[in-house]
This record gives sequence, structure tokens and C-alpha cells, in this order.
Amino acid sequence: MAEGKEWTMNRQGTQTKWILILTSLGFFMSMMDSMIVTTASTAIRLDFGITVGTLQWALNAYNITIAAVLLVGVALGERYGRRRVYSYGLVIFTLGSILCALATNITWLIIARVVEGVGASVMTPLSMAILSHALPVSERGRALGIWSGIGGLALIVGPSLGGLIVARLSWQWIFWINVPVGVVALGLTGRLLPESYG
Repeated sequence: MAEGKEWTMNRQGTQTKWILILTSLGFFMSMMDSMIVTTASTAIRLDFGITVGTLQWALNAYNITIAAVLLVGVALGERYGRRRVYSYGLVIFTLGSILCALATNITWLIIARVVEGVGASVMTPLSMAILSHALPVSERGRALGIWSGIGGLALIVGPSLGGLIVARLSWQWIFWINVPVGVVALGLTGRLLPESYG
């Protein structure tokens, strides 16, 4: 009997870790992308032969889209299922990253950043909502603290990582790195995250 109870507790602990990992991963990617492009701005500007003012549209399109669509993502998650809509957010964000990496002109890049922003606007609030609804009150505070810390870490890591990638590879790779992470996260989300509504 004790062994069965211990097994159940271990299983719940493992599930809790996966919930925290997968929700934090989506949040990390969305936050990092708000900063990582900044360090690649010079390389992008020179590659496309554009002015600093024009480049600002590509830098700002992402954050403006997140601010505009954020509440829509929350509402869709409550109605159709947070895990389901979060998964859609991962798909859109990953697709947006691919489009950014393939961009051959600034207009294409701006549109692709908007697509990325739509995905991030879903991932950011729903990652927190999934985490809050999946965990008991006794574990929620600590988990949300870790989740917030990971988001803060992304803001710190983003510029440094972006600079390193541009120096060693090319600016396109600041977007390509999102693709394998997004694909893995999507596959695990469907299997390991619980669904919740309302």
C-alpha cells in the first residue's frame, strides 16, 4: 500500500516537473525573441540595405502584436482548451520563426515578426494559466516564481545569445534555433500537459 502511494507521488512529481518545463519553455522562447533581434539589428540592416527607422518596424512589430492580441489568446484558451490553444501558439510561433529566417526583404521580415508575435501572444499568458490550473495551491507559488525567473533569464540571455549567433553564423540563425525547440515542445505538450477550460 505504501509502495503504491509512493509510486503515485513520484508520478505526480514527474508530471509537475514536465508541466513546469514545457510552460516555461514556451515563455522563455517568446520572451527571448523580444530581445534577441536587437543585437542582430546591424546585420539585418546591412543585409537588406535599409535605414534604422525602417528596421525599427521589424523590431517593434513583435511586441506590438503581442500587446494587441494577448487578451484574444486568453479568451480562446478558456473557451477551446488552454493546452490546445497553447499548442496552436507553438505552431504559429515556430512557423513565424521559419518565415523570419527565410526573409529576403524587410517587408517579409516585418510580416513574419507579426506572425511570431501572434504565436507568442498565445504562449505567454496560456503558459501561466496552464501552470496555475494544473498545480495545487501548495505548489503554485513556487512554480510561478520559477516560471517568472525563467522569463527574466530569457531577457538577459537573449542579447548575448543573439550577438554570439550573429558573430559565429548569421542573423537568420537567431530564428532557426527556435524551430527544433518548438517542434520538440509541441510534441511533448500534446502528451504531457493537462487540458483545462474556463
